[in-house]
Amino acid sequence: MLKLVIRLVLSALALVVIAKLVNGIHVTFLSALGAAVVLGLLNAFLRPIFVLLTLPITLITFGLFVFVINAVLFLIAAWLVPGFVVHGFRAALLGSILYAIAGMIVHGITSGTGRALSVGRR
Repeated sequence: MLKLVIRLVLSALALVVIAKLVNGIHVTFLSALGAAVVLGLLNAFLRPIFVLLTLPITLITFGLFVFVINAVLFLIAAWLVPGFVVHGFRAALLGSILYAIAGMIVHGITSGTGRALSVGRR
């Protein structure tokens, strides 16, 4: 349970940092907590459905269409969470890419193995 709370707080902090870096994304820390929860739920339940429905175009684009799916989920989260604002698809695309990278780092920090942070080492 504590690991989940730590991941939630770190993901919210990542969203706040991303909002500072990407022009067109605005969020407060409390809204970032809600957005982190909503993004986690969307990625767990809606993303697999989107990936399955768009499988032909994802295959044609060699998997690059998954970036579009992530951006759409980022926009849906912004629509659902008050105080989390994303202006435009470009901001959503860049924000979702940075959030995915931040998620890998957070997972590496909280997993205890450090495998996500030590790519290529054995």
